[in-house]
Amino acid sequence: MNKEKVINIIKAKGSSSAADLKKAGIPRTMLHYMANRGTLRRVTRGVYTLAGNYLSFEAFADVMTSAPSSVICLLSALQFHEITTQMPFKTWVAIESNASKPKSPNVRIVKLTGKAFSEGIETHKKEGLSVRVYCPAKTVVDCFKFRNKIGIDVAREALVDSLKQKKATRDEIWRYAKICRMTNVIRPYLEMSK
Repeated sequence: MNKEKVINIIKAKGSSSAADLKKAGIPRTMLHYMANRGTLRRVTRGVYTLAGNYLSFEAFADVMTSAPSSVICLLSALQFHEITTQMPFKTWVAIESNASKPKSPNVRIVKLTGKAFSEGIETHKKEGLSVRVYCPAKTVVDCFKFRNKIGIDVAREALVDSLKQKKATRDEIWRYAKICRMTNVIRPYLEMSK
């Protein structure tokens, strides 16, 4: 009876956590039991899905679980918004200077402060997972800000592709360039991409 209930919850949401089961009156040990039997697959600590099921945000699940205040940025945000051809091997995340680092080994971290960290964050929910990611315009500006880490060619490609795909406008990019103090760097690239 509980097994079918768990399967129905996961089918409806895409994934489930112990908290989801507690709300439904099912003991949390049921997730471990069903995973050990091969009915469920562990996505990350505390998050399970049906065996053979792959979640859209699965690559970011571990980071979001271990550091929920972090934000997906740079190459990973470009990949999330489908703006780039780059396929990063690690997940790029931004954290505030005083925040604890994500425990995941496959993470590249950049530290931001103030509005450069807090502005432009979008929260996307899908299949029971919640992902915080910078919007396309903020991501483009961050690519220029961290051009020494990811390469100026990647930043230029992000700018051109985001405008071409209408994922960001020039005004949005300029707004975030002001916030991140990148107007002098980004101005010539914005002018060239007309």
